[in-house]
Amino acid sequence: MLARGHWTIENLLHWHLDVTFMEDASRARKGNAAQNLSLIRKLALQVVRNHSDKRSVRKRRFKASLNADYMLDMVKNYKF
Repeated sequence: MLARGHWTIENLLHWHLDVTFMEDASRARKGNAAQNLSLIRKLALQVVRNHSDKRSVRKRRFKASLNADYMLDMVKNYKF
């Protein structure tokens, strides 16, 4: 049962990274670029998920890309 719960969390993380951030389509191959971008995507996903809003993750990301105040609100209200 515990292992099944672990894989649920893993699958949700990787699904969001692939579908929302299109991580599998990334062309970063040199040096540590792929690892660095993966770390940034995971951090961004945490910030977006943590924001208390009724929008989906994809819609929150999109709104943050268009509205700097919304993005700053997301970052300022992020709780570690």
